[in-house]
Amino acid sequence: MQDAFLKAYAHLQDFHGDSRFYTWLVRIAANEALMRLRKRRPNQFSLDEPIEGDTDLFPRELEDWGPTPEQRYAQTEMQNIVGDVIDRLDPEYRIVFLLRDFEELSTQETAEMLGISVPAVKSRLLRARLKLREKLNRHFRQGAPN
Repeated sequence: MQDAFLKAYAHLQDFHGDSRFYTWLVRIAANEALMRLRKRRPNQFSLDEPIEGDTDLFPRELEDWGPTPEQRYAQTEMQNIVGDVIDRLDPEYRIVFLLRDFEELSTQETAEMLGISVPAVKSRLLRARLKLREKLNRHFRQGAPN
């Protein structure tokens, strides 16, 4: 869409008003999309086409690079454990931790949002991380949530 808008802006003097501006702009966007699709085609191949070898044709074999079901389960389990530990943090530490590490706000933005000082944000963030580390260490050493 950005390319279409840039192209329309660059060629605004070519719009003669024979059609509505909306129609002209949609046609530019459609042409840009078609051009992108045409450029992608050489990289595409059919999964049904066999690969030609020296003497014979071989069926195309593709490897799934995604995580295995066991890896997906482990990731989900880890997310649940970490999420539970974060949920059990004191609210004053949890909110700072979430704003800084998940929402990626700066220390200054977090301080302004919560109405506290920058040193208080830094202190609470450090304490939140230390508490998380402690609780996760206990969980994985004992094998049960604490």
